[in-house]
Amino acid sequence: MATTLARFSELFRSTSIRQVRLVCGVILFAYVVSHFLNHALGNISVEAMQTGVYYHVLFWQFLPVAILFYTAALLHAGLGVFALYQRRQFRWKTVEPLQLVLGLSIPALVMAHLIGVRLAHTLYGHEKLYPQELYLFFVASSARLWQMTILLVVAWIHGCIGLYFWLRMKSFFQRAAPWLLSAAVLIPTLAMLGIYQGGRSVAADSDDADWRAANLTQRQVGTVAQDHTLNRITGGLTFGYLGLLGIVLLARGVRGLRERRGGMIALSYGNGKTVRVPKGLSVLEASLRHNVPHASVCGGRARCSTCRIRVIGDHGILPEPSQREAFVLARVGTTDPSIRLACQLRPTCDLSFFQLFTPHTAASTEGSTPARIGQERYLVSLFVDMRGSTQLAEKRLPFDTVFIVNRFLGAVSQAVIENGGQPNQFVGDGMLALFGLAANPQTACRQALRAAGSIASHVDELNELLSHDLRQPIRFGIGIHGGEVIIGDIGYRDHIVFTALGDAVNVAARLQDMTKALACEAIASDEVRHTAGLAEDALPQQEVAIRGRDEPMTVRVIADARLLAGLVDREERAAA
Repeated sequence: MATTLARFSELFRSTSIRQVRLVCGVILFAYVVSHFLNHALGNISVEAMQTGVYYHVLFWQFLPVAILFYTAALLHAGLGVFALYQRRQFRWKTVEPLQLVLGLSIPALVMAHLIGVRLAHTLYGHEKLYPQELYLFFVASSARLWQMTILLVVAWIHGCIGLYFWLRMKSFFQRAAPWLLSAAVLIPTLAMLGIYQGGRSVAADSDDADWRAANLTQRQVGTVAQDHTLNRITGGLTFGYLGLLGIVLLARGVRGLRERRGGMIALSYGNGKTVRVPKGLSVLEASLRHNVPHASVCGGRARCSTCRIRVIGDHGILPEPSQREAFVLARVGTTDPSIRLACQLRPTCDLSFFQLFTPHTAASTEGSTPARIGQERYLVSLFVDMRGSTQLAEKRLPFDTVFIVNRFLGAVSQAVIENGGQPNQFVGDGMLALFGLAANPQTACRQALRAAGSIASHVDELNELLSHDLRQPIRFGIGIHGGEVIIGDIGYRDHIVFTALGDAVNVAARLQDMTKALACEAIASDEVRHTAGLAEDALPQQEVAIRGRDEPMTVRVIADARLLAGLVDREERAAA
């Protein structure tokens, strides 16, 4: 129970307003996709659209789904208005203010359609479906057709921009981008063609008196008086919404006036650069406003810590870290109160600081490879270390020791490559290997476990080959853990390497260290066991304390790593 509460507490602390808005936006975009696909059925017939809308309504008006949908709609719209007030800097990227403007225009554009269909059904029992709506657009009021077309385009572009900002840092995005672009073009195109074809059909059928008698009854479209009432409600709510936006803009102006009257503060960057800004701007916003290069991989969303600064002088007068900032700093193991996130810190007095990560401002030299930075994905890290290398070096010539260590690392690397992994870093007589750069999490976990078994077999072969020269066989320890990491190019100038950074990598290294105390060849986290699909009782279980973590961690202790390959193979055959 305590563990569950701790996890919920961590989840709550790690959730920002942006993430809530993202989740709500994904729910709304799923509704838009469903609606667009329903419109696309008009390329077949109006009857096909009618059949499709039956299942569309059946799903989206199912009570739990409806509650989730309307809650998401209200939260997303409310947080969008709040973002208009909160946002102080609109010069980051042109597409971001564009997305905000498009999002804020959607409630005003959708008001008439929502009230004309949903509220009319609630108040008067109207049953407006495709024949009635298409008749309105193509026969009764062509202006409504243009309004609906603009709504479709605006909603789709707004959603696509949001998905792009979310997915661009995911590992699969580069591979999926052509398919996503195709869908982003085809779905709205087919939807609007479906509306056009359905509208033409309805316009032709509306000349028939029998069709009008069957589809334009008072129960379906209501009376003139009811229509006037709905129009008044639409106008009132639209003006109310526009008034709300006006109040927000006025509040921004009042805030700016108060800040200017409250005085300016000076931000000193520690390199002689000083800028003066109104109180209330974040340090990152101040840097962007004055074109001062400042590292920020996630774009100021508090999803990374690359904008970190170290405050010079008294940090006690600074505002307390927000919940999100405190979570991010805790995740990177920062306990120094002088270290803050520039995107979250809004100083109220003069501040001196220096950036912990220098941004890349110099242009790339001709023929250089662009840096890969900021990609977030699930990887499995495998740390392996050669035991007893210090004693080995004491009794051998240096070049002999290097020869044996290189043979060991060669055997380990071969095992990793054979099982789909990538040798990544070599540190002395140890190595970090990464799995999952081109595989899904389950496959990556299975590959890492197989690789551990292959490492044991390859080291056995090496021991046999060097038996005449070794007093004791080479021993090793392996730590395996999986999780979300950031992969990219790390280093300086000509000394840049591709690697992974994150808690999952650190944990794997610490599990490898524990193999000495637990007298085993390998330790894998229960996360790897579970994701690989191995049975609960497949490997011995143990609770261990991980340095830097408050809660104990469940791991699987493997005394003989050679058994892992066969164990994974058996599980795969059983699953098949």
